Amino acid sequence: MKTLMIGGVEVNVLSIILSVIYVLLAIGLITIVLLQEGKSAGLGSIGGAAETYWGKNKARSLEGTFEKYTKIGAGLFIVLALILNILIK
Repeated sequence: MKTLMIGGVEVNVLSIILSVIYVLLAIGLITIVLLQEGKSAGLGSIGGAAETYWGKNKARSLEGTFEKYTKIGAGLFIVLALILNILIK
């Protein structure tokens, strides 16, 4: 693997690239989570009013898309954290 000397310290180029991707992924996850709506449906969920058209087709809505991207991003975040931990040691 390629290494660089920065300030007298040997630095692995791959770990720098993965660290930048890790930070960008963290910022993206924060943004997606903040864009999501709250899960509380209020009193409408007591009477079963939550089973509407939007409730049945949640996967096709923008909220369903945000939820899918959050799961994928969280998985990538954990895997990348493990890889970076192995590379830095």
